[in-house]
Amino acid sequence: MRVLVVEDERLLADAIAEWLRDEAHAVDLAYDGAAALERVAVNDYDVVVLDRDLPLVHGDEVCRELAEAESVVRVLMLTAAAEVTDRVEGLGIGADDYLTKPFAFPELAARVQALGRRSRPAAPPVLRRAGITLDPARREVFRDGRYVPLARKEFAVLAELLRAEGTVVSAERLLEKAWDEHADPFTGAVRLTILKLRRKLADPPVVETVKGVGYRIR
Repeated sequence: MRVLVVEDERLLADAIAEWLRDEAHAVDLAYDGAAALERVAVNDYDVVVLDRDLPLVHGDEVCRELAEAESVVRVLMLTAAAEVTDRVEGLGIGADDYLTKPFAFPELAARVQALGRRSRPAAPPVLRRAGITLDPARREVFRDGRYVPLARKEFAVLAELLRAEGTVVSAERLLEKAWDEHADPFTGAVRLTILKLRRKLADPPVVETVKGVGYRIR
């Protein structure tokens, strides 16, 4: 998934981003509310992890703007305020979930994963197609019962292809969902990742190239 982490405590923001990247998500960072609004205006995010007390533009205002824009992005609000009234207020302005600081990174990652499933048409927790089984929660992939060890980008690309349920996914879409905003749109990263993925999945080939359009798994 594509995730935006908005947190003004840079060490914490970097730690959250690194944890989520280890879960095979593409993660961008913003350290204030104004930068967050700029990024959501130009990028297609599945989840925004949003600190409430932000400089320049308050996290509440960022959340309101996302809600008023009827964006499909899901918002996980982070805050040090743990009172019930604070949680109710946060949910009332448009947040989809609320997590108080301090928190456990595995719980945050699990909540992001759950929100990501709600940001797109419903998909089963475990993805299956063409003899491939992909479990996002366990980060495991099997091909015809054989375990397939995948790197983070390979896992993210395969998950996106499986979610497409046989339709073609463009290289641009894969780049957007599996890499972050620093990825070069003219890079061969997608093609190289597809090549590695095909090799690891082994024969018979399942990842098809649709020339000039993208990739799919029939």
